[in-house]
Amino acid sequence: MTIPVSQGKVVFITYSIKNQQGEFFESSDVPVGYIQGSDKGLFLPVEAALEGKMVGEQVSVTLMPNEAYGPRDPSLSFTDDMSNVPPEFHRIGAEVQFQNEQGESKTFYVTKIENGKLTVDANHPLAGQNVTFYVKVADVRNPTAEEIKTGEPEQDPAINTGSVH
Repeated sequence: MTIPVSQGKVVFITYSIKNQQGEFFESSDVPVGYIQGSDKGLFLPVEAALEGKMVGEQVSVTLMPNEAYGPRDPSLSFTDDMSNVPPEFHRIGAEVQFQNEQGESKTFYVTKIENGKLTVDANHPLAGQNVTFYVKVADVRNPTAEEIKTGEPEQDPAINTGSVH
């Protein structure tokens, strides 16, 4: 018996995400799981669009920045002379950890190297953009007692669980 996506059900999806320019940013053909209504896994508008859908059905949802990855924060981007940056960070995509006076850490990524300057940025790559999610329901089932307790799907060796955030 197939059951629709509804509150409290364990749902497995495949998905693709396109950025504002219409380019694929991320996708997974391996189903990832979440519990509908648990607020742990999907953006709420995507969850709402999946409500009532059956296995095999698809939805596409375009989210504004405030519904997805938030606005771009210019204070989270810094440019400096490459000579001030250790050589191991002289490549696009390099991960740099910075810590403030309160001891809080933030991860920055090298996003640009140009004219002897290097830029690091801690914004999500999709921050400030409208993004479109293409989601297909792969499986829907009732949760186990453990899943009800934790609010997260159990790891199934046949299915890769994760989150789409």
